[in-house]
Amino acid sequence: MTADLVILNARLRPLFAVPGTTAIAVADGVILALGDDSAIRAYIGPATRVIDAAGRELMPGFIESHLHLMMGGASLSMLNMGELFGFDPVRDALLDFATRQPGNDILFGYAVNYVIFGEERPDRHILDRIVSDRPLCLIATDLHCAWANTKALELAGILNGADLGPGSEVVMGADGLASGELREFAAMNRVKMLSRLQGRDAMDYRMTGAEGEGARDHDRAVIRAAGDYCACHGITRAVNMDGNAWQAGLMRDLALAGEMPVRVSLPLMLEAKDGVGGIDLLDEFGPEVPGWLSFARIKLFMDGVFDTWTALTVTDYPDRPGFRSEPLIPLDQFNAICVEADRRGLQITTHAVGDGAVRAVIDGYEAARAANGPRDARHRIEHIDTITPADLDRLGPLGITASMQPVHPPGSAGLPLEPTITIMGAARWPTAFPWAMVLARDVPLAFGTDWPVSPLSPLYAIHCALTRKPWRADLPDQRVSLDDCLAAYTTGGAHADFAENRAGRLVPGFDADLVLIDGSLEGLADSETAASVALTICAGKITYGAL
Repeated sequence: MTADLVILNARLRPLFAVPGTTAIAVADGVILALGDDSAIRAYIGPATRVIDAAGRELMPGFIESHLHLMMGGASLSMLNMGELFGFDPVRDALLDFATRQPGNDILFGYAVNYVIFGEERPDRHILDRIVSDRPLCLIATDLHCAWANTKALELAGILNGADLGPGSEVVMGADGLASGELREFAAMNRVKMLSRLQGRDAMDYRMTGAEGEGARDHDRAVIRAAGDYCACHGITRAVNMDGNAWQAGLMRDLALAGEMPVRVSLPLMLEAKDGVGGIDLLDEFGPEVPGWLSFARIKLFMDGVFDTWTALTVTDYPDRPGFRSEPLIPLDQFNAICVEADRRGLQITTHAVGDGAVRAVIDGYEAARAANGPRDARHRIEHIDTITPADLDRLGPLGITASMQPVHPPGSAGLPLEPTITIMGAARWPTAFPWAMVLARDVPLAFGTDWPVSPLSPLYAIHCALTRKPWRADLPDQRVSLDDCLAAYTTGGAHADFAENRAGRLVPGFDADLVLIDGSLEGLADSETAASVALTICAGKITYGAL
């Protein structure tokens, strides 16, 4: 059999291939054979495309285990403010951005640090000093908070506040009007409704029936742009963590048209208001697209984040005696959802940042096993910013997968240490973001970035994992090896996505999802620019680069 594509003269590390392997043959979107150059040349025919890797490193395509495609695609037209600090640089950047975005549309900045203006948080007054004649909204780096100017608050109808129910808040100022800080999704979405997307990129979006064909065309383009952005970073498979029926339809359109450059798993996102019956909303997703778009999972939120004091903790916040926040889903209801989803054979994946949230999620997964019996469920916990030592030991016996992000620890990826680590409390530091402790217990580990919360590049995330520094000299070193990082982005991601029989490894018969690396992966321990993506191949087709 002749190959459609052959790559010669490549380097493959022992993690992915037997020593001496330098070439790969691909046919019909799957891996046909691996071997040395002479063996693989036998698969070259008149129509075979042959690529000389010129000594570059070949590996499986990266599996991004936690991102938000709609939000990420939308962010590509926003101002990235992750490296901005101080009033003058922020003002200059926003005014330049406004000039390049003429008209009266709302202006969005994202990746905004809580200390962008120093110790005092942003509010509408400081934003009004920069832009007052058109709506402006700055989205925090964790996507759980935003700050709006007065114009945006007025147009959104929340300048005088709003009752949003538990878990979200329009923070009020001493003058009786909204301060500009919007905590959690329901509050943020009031302002996001002012955008052309009209909130369709929101975490909790539900179809309204008012979406027109213009909206479908626009949103398909947003998702396609996000997919292309994944491809340029070597990503061939992704888990999109805010799924709804609207996104399912858009992604199906793209996949069936052959216009999706990345394979997607799409969980249904549920909230407390949906209850156990909300699981039925999966029926609205419609059919899957085999090999490209899969469902069969739900996504839940147990808590928020430390910077807004919405992370659920086991012990009191150090700066708020008696306060531990509250679960976003009542614990008895969460357990009931877990039991029913597990009974239906669905995978459950839950956002849990605080150690109290992680414990509550483990309890819910344990309740599901007790009710339905053990199975290979691979229920996931997303983030695990903090966890107690006792709960670390519960992950493995329950078969839980840790889905974690090397770009999230304060002090990494340009994130300041404060105020997060002080709000978190020093007692939680020894087991914060515990990658090494997770692997030491043989708990499956999958890496991702939570893009657009953090930069999407897996290579940059690996650099952050290799260079992370303890917050105090006596704290455990949570760094993991380069091969452990690569495994978390390939075999670990495939296991977490129930795709280990077709993805994450270089094996004949597996999907031909590949990435060719320029430079040195080992060099990422010294420099974030030591390696880059030269070529991305998904299903045997080049989705990024040209060699």
